Amino acid sequence: MEGLMRGSSKLLGLAGAVLALSLVAGCSSQPDPAQRAQNAAQQADASATRAETAATNAQQAAASAQASAAKVEQSAADAKAAADRAEAIAAKTEGGGRHHRAWKHHRRHHAKKAAAEGAAPAAPAAPEAPAASPAASPM
Repeated sequence: MEGLMRGSSKLLGLAGAVLALSLVAGCSSQPDPAQRAQNAAQQADASATRAETAATNAQQAAASAQASAAKVEQSAADAKAAADRAEAIAAKTEGGGRHHRAWKHHRRHHAKKAAAEGAAPAAPAAPEAPAASPAASPM
């Protein structure tokens, strides 16, 4: 009978230890379900705040990108207009020699008319044949 008592006592000791561990685990520092739900709600609120901040930053970045694109388009339009103006000026100056010669002809004509009327010439007469420039001479 002594062996039976010893075996039962070990079994009771073991069951008591398991019961004590389960009570200690149940009463440990783990929060109750209400506290866990409150913690989860706080974490969800913090996550929502971070998501909202990220969305606001993304909207600001998109607006900045749109403004930059508009500036680039305006700069491209300005550059095209400047190129068109330069092309028009170049087209006008390609035949610029004729205008200069016409002005010389006008001055000569005016000077001859003034001399014929007996008045002093308004401007000195330009030479009839312009001197050849060194750049125009072949090498």
